[in-house]
Amino acid sequence: MKVLCVAEKPSIAKSISQILSGGQFTTSNTNSPYIKNYEFDYPQTNSTFTVTCVSGHLTSQDFYETHRKWNSCDAFELFDAPVETFIAKDKKAIEQNLKVQARRADVLMIWTDCDREGEHIGLEIVRVCREVKRNIIVKRARFSAIIAQQIHRAAQHPVELDRAQADAVEARMILDLKVGAAFTRMQTQTLQSRVGQLAEGGVISYGPCQFPTLGFIVQRYNRVKDFRPETFWFIYLAVSRLTSSQGNEDTAFNWRRGHCFDVEVAVALYEMVLENPRARVTKVTNKSTRKWKPLPLTTVELQKAGSRLLGLAPKKVLDVAEKLYQQGFVSYPRTETDQYDPQFDFMTLIHKQTVDPAWGGFATGLEQGNFNTPRKGKNNDKAHPPIHPTAHAGNLAGEEKRVYEFITRRFLACCSKDAEGWQTTVDIVCGGEDFYATGLVVLEKNYLEVYPYDKWTGHVIPEFAEGEEFDPSVCELREGQTSRPNYLTEADLVTLMDKNGIGTDATIAQHIQTIIDRDYVIERMEGATKYLIPSTLGVGLIEGYNQIGLDKSVSKPQLRRETERRMVQVCERAVTKNDMLHQSIDQYKEMFIIAKREFNKVVTVCNSISVIGIVLNCTC
Repeated sequence: MKVLCVAEKPSIAKSISQILSGGQFTTSNTNSPYIKNYEFDYPQTNSTFTVTCVSGHLTSQDFYETHRKWNSCDAFELFDAPVETFIAKDKKAIEQNLKVQARRADVLMIWTDCDREGEHIGLEIVRVCREVKRNIIVKRARFSAIIAQQIHRAAQHPVELDRAQADAVEARMILDLKVGAAFTRMQTQTLQSRVGQLAEGGVISYGPCQFPTLGFIVQRYNRVKDFRPETFWFIYLAVSRLTSSQGNEDTAFNWRRGHCFDVEVAVALYEMVLENPRARVTKVTNKSTRKWKPLPLTTVELQKAGSRLLGLAPKKVLDVAEKLYQQGFVSYPRTETDQYDPQFDFMTLIHKQTVDPAWGGFATGLEQGNFNTPRKGKNNDKAHPPIHPTAHAGNLAGEEKRVYEFITRRFLACCSKDAEGWQTTVDIVCGGEDFYATGLVVLEKNYLEVYPYDKWTGHVIPEFAEGEEFDPSVCELREGQTSRPNYLTEADLVTLMDKNGIGTDATIAQHIQTIIDRDYVIERMEGATKYLIPSTLGVGLIEGYNQIGLDKSVSKPQLRRETERRMVQVCERAVTKNDMLHQSIDQYKEMFIIAKREFNKVVTVCNSISVIGIVLNCTC
């Protein structure tokens, strides 16, 4: 039996061939300089395998010539215009190779990435192959890591291609094309001629995911711009006393009220304390406490950690993780799952890390009895396990080393125990007001030994006995001010997008990068932290749409969240692809009609924002 295996990328095709053939395969070139074919016998299924690949999506979508040019029709017509699916010129050699190999094959086995996008790419491959061999048998190989055990299992136990997931992706692509093209044409043609330098010479593009993403940034920007500090007062009380380890030091007691915004009330309460300043200990509480180890790693958490801890943009950290996956060092980096299956083989993976000079000793300790089952999160996409290392990688450098180290340390931390501590809380009353102080002794660092990204610092307080009285060393009424909120970081934005259903775990990073590339958002460094600030154009567009009452449809996530929910329903076969498209397009049509009718207000807002001096570099 001849089996044609088609992977999503050249590196995956080569890795699959090396594993399945034991390194014994023949290589032939194709008309594409990037694509090679690998052939070998696979006795486990009594087959001859030919392994090749595509290079991401094989097909593209666009309007026909009648609607493709900017002035060929009214922008509204694009919602109902037919869409052409075609193979671009730079993919023709790949298409030809698939057809040649399909003619020789009995079975077509899809080895694309095991996610929605991979299912759609698989369907594209099937359609090309069936043009030359209509009756070719189609199978789907499912795997989560480029490791021998999983690749052999996938080859020997293939499943069916999930066409419902492919349909969902196809519906999203067509919807995004129509909505994006219609709004982009309308915005650009109107703004370029009437807003002057704000949009001069450029395309004012629209995306149904990008605009809610931009909306989050503008919303936070407005909160920062409109912030006015508010003064508050609080009672500061402290006592100087000998601690068991650090000598004499002040122990501060927090006011149970926190703070007070009314100065007259604050002064009255403070005077009551001064009238009877002797403090009495009402309660001493000692209890064990713990710092929870991290949950298993998902794509969203990896993007947030990459930005917050590693200083890498979400798209960059995903690109690096994808490269590590292709090299066989980590599992598939696009997953929503934060819980491991009960049958997951932890010990084999832990053993591979015992040779590492940095964390090998910790891994050995897990083998020798310190292993503790990872926590279970609330998400399981039923497709891939959490992101974890699949092999030891000792020769990495730069960004690859940092991302691999984070993934590995996170995995080992998940397999360890929570950090354990002893917490002491002392409650006192002074002048009728309640105060408290808290101390912490870290008893067992456990997972913190291998996971330096979390901090848990002990703080020893002196001994106090219930019922004892003392005179505070310091009793003052102090003044403070509320702090302005920060602009959004990339990690903050990823969190908001994930929470509100904007994009998927795999596309969030690209949406952020897109609004940066379009100059709707500017990256600004403050110290070591990178913040996202909207440009003049970014603010103008969002505020303009808000002005005409389309905030829930454009700058807020409600409409896109509905679209994502319908995509899930298509995946679950509860809604057809056509029904999903019709419902969503009808909603965007209504929105477009309002936007076009009221767009003069958007123009006015954009112009007024430019005039009042929110400059393109957004120095606020």
